[in-house]
Amino acid sequence: MAVTTIKSTYSLDVESVRALETLAWRWNVSKSEVLRRAIRLAVREGGPGESAALGALDRLQASLRDRKVDVARWSRDLKNERRAASRRLPLKPQ
Repeated sequence: MAVTTIKSTYSLDVESVRALETLAWRWNVSKSEVLRRAIRLAVREGGPGESAALGALDRLQASLRDRKVDVARWSRDLKNERRAASRRLPLKPQ
């Protein structure tokens, strides 16, 4: 079965090229194969830090649901507290 390939040109910094060449040598594959593997991994894992950030957001949202926090009311209360605090602060001399 033939595999369709598309030739593309990309610009990489010297450090990235060296890392690419090192991985190709270490894995005993072409530089193109290293890039294919890296792309597949990034798609599967969701990119740098993305899965950790989304996981943290999911945990926060679950925590708020579990504690039955009224987020709209909390937001209004927080805004009111900030406004009240700013009225109490003395103005800075200019």
